[in-house]
Amino acid sequence: MSHTVCVVNEFITEAHKKQINAVAEKHGFSVRYYQTKEDAAGQIADCEVLFGHWRSLLKEAPDLKWYCCSYAGVDPYQPPFRFPEGVMLTNSSGAYGVTIAEHILMVTLMLQRKMPDYTKIIQNHGWTNDLPIRSIQGSRLTLLGTGDIGTTFAKRARALCPASITGVNRSGRVADAVYDRVVPMTELDSVLPETDILVMALPSTSETIGIMTRERIALLSPSSILVNVGRGTAIDQEALMEALNSDKLAGAALDVMVPEPLPEDHPLWNTKNLLLTPHVAGNMTLGYTCDKTVSMFCENLEKYAEGKPLDHLVDLKRGY
Repeated sequence: MSHTVCVVNEFITEAHKKQINAVAEKHGFSVRYYQTKEDAAGQIADCEVLFGHWRSLLKEAPDLKWYCCSYAGVDPYQPPFRFPEGVMLTNSSGAYGVTIAEHILMVTLMLQRKMPDYTKIIQNHGWTNDLPIRSIQGSRLTLLGTGDIGTTFAKRARALCPASITGVNRSGRVADAVYDRVVPMTELDSVLPETDILVMALPSTSETIGIMTRERIALLSPSSILVNVGRGTAIDQEALMEALNSDKLAGAALDVMVPEPLPEDHPLWNTKNLLLTPHVAGNMTLGYTCDKTVSMFCENLEKYAEGKPLDHLVDLKRGY
């Protein structure tokens, strides 16, 4: 009996197909490729393994056993969405650390070195060059979220000699020496006043939605900056805008927000000292990310074929 793998991803190259086909043929799988959900619609009823990121296709694959999401975030598959019972869900956490870490580094340096202000000066043909800038060196970094993204950034930031790197997560533990200390979420309020640069890299779960409240934003120093690359739902946006516009926060960079896309008349567009990017930090536009995602899928396909436990299995009750 032939086992069918359906790959529905727009970034798949011929090299990726060759890599997937090699594993599939070794274990007796047949593979079909589609670029979009429209291409795949009505074509995947016999699919046993699905590799993609369109949840609407799940209802078209009644024989599905394993769905490998090519994204790291799986909040679209949480309730009230009804994920198919008995189907394993894995994500691609681990493929996005490099690209998102570089994005965090970029926007952090832009804020620290007043790049948005200098861009406006140059666009107006001005020549002011005395704006006070700050450095990552000597700054106290706090990583709210110590998974692949937070830790990959922390390793890169370490080379720039911060005063300290503190991790904050559910357990208060993480197996990586890059952190000077790791504390549980219950101690977040005591960490924020000691933070110069706060990086938020959290998945969307019941515990993280609204975690950065008005009261917690107020705990940050007026000289602090905040960077969010996790989910927009983690922050009280109204309170953030007020803090930025009243100079109670030095700056912020948001790659995620609520809603997305951001309406043309939304006040975030005109908020002071705010860098906005349209959810591009973890996009599938960096070759390394695409290659890593495919490699991880192939490694798991080997394990699936051999009946071994899969890596990156998602617990939808926890949200990751």
